[in-house]
Amino acid sequence: MSLFANIGYFFSRDRKFVASLRNLLGFTPGNLSVYHLAFRHRSTAEEHPSGVKLSNERLEYLGDAVLGAVIAELLFKRFPFREEGFLTEMRSRIVNREHLNRLAMKLGINKFVDSSIDPGAKTRSAYGDAFEALIGAVYIDKGYNTTRKLILHRIIKHHVDIDELEQADTNFKSRLINWAQRERKVIEFELIEEVENGGKRLLRVKLMIDGQEISRGEDYSKKRAEQIAAEKAIQQLSISSQ
Repeated sequence: MSLFANIGYFFSRDRKFVASLRNLLGFTPGNLSVYHLAFRHRSTAEEHPSGVKLSNERLEYLGDAVLGAVIAELLFKRFPFREEGFLTEMRSRIVNREHLNRLAMKLGINKFVDSSIDPGAKTRSAYGDAFEALIGAVYIDKGYNTTRKLILHRIIKHHVDIDELEQADTNFKSRLINWAQRERKVIEFELIEEVENGGKRLLRVKLMIDGQEISRGEDYSKKRAEQIAAEKAIQQLSISSQ
């Protein structure tokens, strides 16, 4: 965008909107119309001559796909030894509607959306929907790389605790220990190997139950390696969450 276009925004009726977006996104938006659309709820949307309501639903669809791709890449790199099921579950925890609604409130997206929703049409998902639509708008306006940086460095880094999400209802080691106490079993985690891998220490552990090896896990963190071994044991032994 040219310098003159940027200056023009500050003398337009959208100057407050632009300033708020810049504070939220960390950059000055280019195509303002797509951001206005991102915050337009279906309940107040105008109808196009084609019969389609001009709301944020299409941008929400696009943003959902982009957000999912960025989060999938993040988790794939962060958990190099976790199975597809774990990665899918973690991604779901980050992008589920309830979590996105909370994120939207943290970011102040509700302030952009409130004025564009009919009071009688408010739903719990409205803010999360707008969050995804905003991601779609940034993608249309600035492209994938800028959108990826926004998600990773301005949103995930400061507002999402992945370690906490990982532990929520997925503390396999604790579940296994509780089971062992009920069944009067003896559990031991043993570090069996440390391997240099790309300048990092890859740790391998084995899980013993009553002296018998049940499973193994490996990660750059001993804690995660033990969790992986515990998860495999729970699956192998068909231990329920109760």
